[in-house]
Amino acid sequence: MVKKLPKTDVVIVGVGWAGGIIASELTKQGLNVVGLEKGQERETEDYFMVHDELRYALRYELMQDLSKDTITFRGNEKVRALPMRQYGSFLFGDGLGGAGVHWNGQTFRFLPYDFEIRSKTIERYGKNKIPADMTIQDWGITYDELEPYFDKFEKMAGISGEENPLGGKRSDKYPTGPMKHSPQMRMFKKATENLGYHPYTMPSANLSESYENPDGISRAACQYCAFCERFGCEYGAKADPVVTVIPVAKQTGKFDLRTHSWVRRILHKDGKATGVRYTDVTTGEEIEQPADTVVVTSYVFNNVKLLLNSKIGKPYDSSTGKGVVGKNYAYQVVKGSAVGYFEDEKFNNFAGAGALGMVIDDFNGDNFDHSDVNFIHGGYLSLTQTGQRPIQNNPIPKDSPTWGKEFKKNSLSYINKTLSVSAMGASMPYKQHYLDLDPVYKDTFGDPLIRMTYDFRDQDRNLAQFTAKKAQEILQEMGADKIDTMKELGPYNITTYQSTHNTGGVIMGADPETSAVNNYSQMWDMENLFVVGASSFPHNSGYNPTDTVGALAYRAAEGIIKYQKDGGLLA
Repeated sequence: MVKKLPKTDVVIVGVGWAGGIIASELTKQGLNVVGLEKGQERETEDYFMVHDELRYALRYELMQDLSKDTITFRGNEKVRALPMRQYGSFLFGDGLGGAGVHWNGQTFRFLPYDFEIRSKTIERYGKNKIPADMTIQDWGITYDELEPYFDKFEKMAGISGEENPLGGKRSDKYPTGPMKHSPQMRMFKKATENLGYHPYTMPSANLSESYENPDGISRAACQYCAFCERFGCEYGAKADPVVTVIPVAKQTGKFDLRTHSWVRRILHKDGKATGVRYTDVTTGEEIEQPADTVVVTSYVFNNVKLLLNSKIGKPYDSSTGKGVVGKNYAYQVVKGSAVGYFEDEKFNNFAGAGALGMVIDDFNGDNFDHSDVNFIHGGYLSLTQTGQRPIQNNPIPKDSPTWGKEFKKNSLSYINKTLSVSAMGASMPYKQHYLDLDPVYKDTFGDPLIRMTYDFRDQDRNLAQFTAKKAQEILQEMGADKIDTMKELGPYNITTYQSTHNTGGVIMGADPETSAVNNYSQMWDMENLFVVGASSFPHNSGYNPTDTVGALAYRAAEGIIKYQKDGGLLA
């Protein structure tokens, strides 16, 4: 027996960054909002004096239980997909705040090139620069149109930073100044300047100073404790939804937050969403929540899974290239990096913060001439000091033995003599890369899992080799005595952690034939359904996605408010 509750104005599925922003903005306008989060309640007090690498970084306490819900993976359509039974390539956040709790805080705006990538690439290089099966497309929105929403997100979160000399134009400076520069960062800055590049301090959601945001939320400055990635911040210095937007929504008295609420279906009739059906995982009770507007703001895979299981939108068909739900899955290319060993230097790499670092964008987007390289886009190169915690880090040269006397000697020798220059490379979509429902494997409630079909392509291999060479040149200029550089990017491996930057599947665009949502994140096929998050990215940039997710969430909130007043498809 399904329990039916009274109708609300808006129901939100997933209360992380996107869900928290939308709940905050809508409730401030007087709308009644129900927020459904399948994980548990979280608050800053949960992390007081809990710098436990084993518990959080290796046993994944903040992550989704893969025995209850996971994905299946295959490298191509010729092989059978198998479930991801243990964490590897990426991590699914779980609980209130979602992945916004365990992120590092690196907060970049996508470049103007990203939003018009197909048009700009053809304009500069011609159509032949784009492989026939690469499905890049313009987003249906420009950087200039999205810029005010970037600004709003950064002021809400208190992002600390300085002007990116090669980035899009800003309407205002960052609300707080850049983070401190360590000796390692100063070395990188000097070396890249010597090479003619344009270094700047990484934009950071780890506050460089105490800050009160426009909503009146006050937070303390970062302590540089190095427990950011995979951890909650005990100081509230790292911006996350639990310490920024969710309290604002709660204070309005208009936000009904329900944790342990696993949404399994979007209900719809006559082309409109009527609400959602979810299971209370603590009691097993089936509950129906009617709503005038439904907003889906969960993680990429869950957004696609919920739409497909609810039979909303046209599923993508790789054989024809038709359909939109599941289309343009993309990841990130982070292997094009290099490690330098300094015989006569000593660094404190154990101190740091999630977004402490120096960056260059000289090889990102279309900031350089691609005429003589066999890839498009690019990536940033950086030296980050996120804090090398002792269990997960033991930097030794590649030619070292992996056990015995020499292994121990090198482990002791190089622990404080190693620096990395890393790349965050863009990922382009292909006709053969997509998400669909697995025909065999199901979650704990018997619903089909999402199946991921993906592998690295020549585009990725060429980009990785290019950025690895640039990373090596920077380390040489920094004075490294020995450098290990990535030589070749092999097949994609789901068992090794790379990044949690999954994108696509419910992509944004100007044409319902090639996209699932418009630039307000409103479904073309169902006007009172909004799907918000990195699932709407038609490709993934050479940056971390959170700033762009936040900007799109603020724009979606504006669109939902307009829709509640006037109805219809937004333009």
